Amino acid sequence: MNAPSAPKATPLAIVWNSPLLLLGLTALIWAGHSIVGRLATGQIGPMTLTAGRWSLAFLPILAAAWKDLPQDGRKLLERWPYVTAMGAIGYTGFNAIFYVAAHSTSAINISIIQGIVPAVVLMGAYVWLKAPVGPRQALGALATILGVAVIACQGEPSKLLGLAFNHGDLLMVVAVVIYAVYTLGLAKRPDVKPFSLLAGFAFAALITSLPLVGWEIATGGFVVPTATGYFALAYAAIGPAFISQALFMRGVELIGPGKAGVYVNLVPVFGAALGVALLGEAFHLYHLAALALVAGGVWFAQSGARK
Repeated sequence: MNAPSAPKATPLAIVWNSPLLLLGLTALIWAGHSIVGRLATGQIGPMTLTAGRWSLAFLPILAAAWKDLPQDGRKLLERWPYVTAMGAIGYTGFNAIFYVAAHSTSAINISIIQGIVPAVVLMGAYVWLKAPVGPRQALGALATILGVAVIACQGEPSKLLGLAFNHGDLLMVVAVVIYAVYTLGLAKRPDVKPFSLLAGFAFAALITSLPLVGWEIATGGFVVPTATGYFALAYAAIGPAFISQALFMRGVELIGPGKAGVYVNLVPVFGAALGVALLGEAFHLYHLAALALVAGGVWFAQSGARK
């Protein structure tokens, strides 16, 4: 008699256990978020967008975590300072600063600044978590950063020399550091299910973002949302606030914060592809070179980590 065949893995299970797919999809959603963030400028206030996304996203996040919260809720309450800090840092702080920075900086500068995320995460993992950083990981991260630089300078290195960092650029640097701290902080998360943790962070983000809306109104920065503003809010709530956060936390759980941070450099590559597909922008050879550097750098760093 033949032995019963093993059950086939479902597509969801395949994605949920594949760091490449998890973090690749996360980068794709974030790339769309960058485009939406730019479109939101002048269409909805940055603090309104930050608070609104968590107001809309909290209910589906809560529904996804509902079956596990009776067991995980006690652990989250015991770690409430950590949960509050992570939600305020990674969810409220990063997004609020990102939306403000998008008002006063250029895409080329944002791309270059985003390129330092893996370096910041790797250095932080080495200093704070004592995580080893091998030569292949370091070279892989460098290759992905070079890929971002190729996109940023459009294949002309001389353009890098003429960059002037303005207020928005400095805010993006702050946002990058904040998200690197959040990424490293996930290594100290309580032992709960991913959606339970996401629910705790989202609730903290909702509470900590509300005062920012009051500040925006009080200072005259409130903008009545347009149709584009509502679209940006819907995308931010469903994609980056819900789906990508769960995918990213799972990716960090599988391969750690240092290696997961490398995938952030896929965002500008996917952003270029979305620009071609959605905005009709031309695809140049430097885009192909950047894609090879970023994808090759991720593979090189990951293969080094496995060995």
